[in-house]
Amino acid sequence: MSNALQQFIEAVAKEKGVEQEIIVSALQDAVEAAARKRYKNENMRARVNLESGQLELVAVKRIVEQVTTPGLEMSLDEARELYGDEAEVDMEVEFPRAPEDLGRIAAQTAKQVIFQKVREAERENIFAEYNQRIGEVVNGIVKRFENGDIIIEIGRIEAVLPRKEQSRAESYAPQDRIRVVIKGVNRSAKGPQIVLSRTDPALLIKLFEQEVPEIYDGTVMVRGAVREAGDRAKVAVYSRERDVDPVGACVGMKGTRVQSIIRELRGEKIDIVEWSEDPIAFVTNALSPAKVQRVSIVDDKDRVMEVIVEDKQLSLAIGKKGQNVRLAAKLTGWRIDIKSEEEKRREVEAQFEGLETTSDSESAHVSAEPGDAEPAQTSEPESQPAADETPETPADDTSAE
Repeated sequence: MSNALQQFIEAVAKEKGVEQEIIVSALQDAVEAAARKRYKNENMRARVNLESGQLELVAVKRIVEQVTTPGLEMSLDEARELYGDEAEVDMEVEFPRAPEDLGRIAAQTAKQVIFQKVREAERENIFAEYNQRIGEVVNGIVKRFENGDIIIEIGRIEAVLPRKEQSRAESYAPQDRIRVVIKGVNRSAKGPQIVLSRTDPALLIKLFEQEVPEIYDGTVMVRGAVREAGDRAKVAVYSRERDVDPVGACVGMKGTRVQSIIRELRGEKIDIVEWSEDPIAFVTNALSPAKVQRVSIVDDKDRVMEVIVEDKQLSLAIGKKGQNVRLAAKLTGWRIDIKSEEEKRREVEAQFEGLETTSDSESAHVSAEPGDAEPAQTSEPESQPAADETPETPADDTSAE
């Protein structure tokens, strides 16, 4: 670009990341706004001529038969004296004005309008870009803390990680690098606010896509994931090929793949289970690492299942404060009613005797629904193996090597 005006437009467009047409439009609007302050009773119009590099300012008058507003109208007779018989009613006539005559105050007004227009265009670009990236995992740098929220720098902009989207097991300091998922973009008076998350299941799914080649290429599919961030998570996977073990692919050799994700989530335990079209098989897998004796559908319409486990497997199946069965219910979408063999036996005997079933303070009957709330605990019971340990458990647990 040759002249100074064109160079200015190009430089601002490149710096702000907006189209040159937006800068040109902002410049024209700014000059018109400034001209209206200088020429109050005239209809002003500005144009940027990119070929000549000149800023043109004109006063526009409409040709009418009888003039009522002299600053905005011109009579047909007067117009024909200037332009001949070509002049007709409703035509517009332009009279050049010198932009240099606008003055200092008008120039400041023009500057403010340009900055405002460019800022609005920049905000729209940011909103449009990040609104399409919801669910994407991005890397950022911790900048500062505001009332429990963490402000994170992503590229050239700042985003917020709200307190409720932070994991209990994590803490950060300024300049720490952090991996987050884009949860949403909100419009506000100060510009679009990008909301990030470290607790959303989408983060867990994206981490598996990055660590497991079989998921990235589509051989293995993630059919669902649930989390109680900082404590435990369950992921359901499915293989499109019979020869590929979906759980083994996600665990990796000696657990290397899942251990990498566990480290990223600061020790959050992860159960990887095989998804199945059969709801009974899926619920059985989802309760891993506990071994299930038998499962029966109580109510198909309301999606209720009864699960029977051995007495010694009961605490493992339930988890501390019901965490394991609650996550399984969320993952499968079924209400899971867990009973021990002893309780089921007493229940059957009571039915034969025509008596109602009673339970003492040590009742082993636990029910969990898909929408149950998260607990406040941050640790697992000693009887429940962790995903980052290697106990002797079934192959569908993340401990599998």
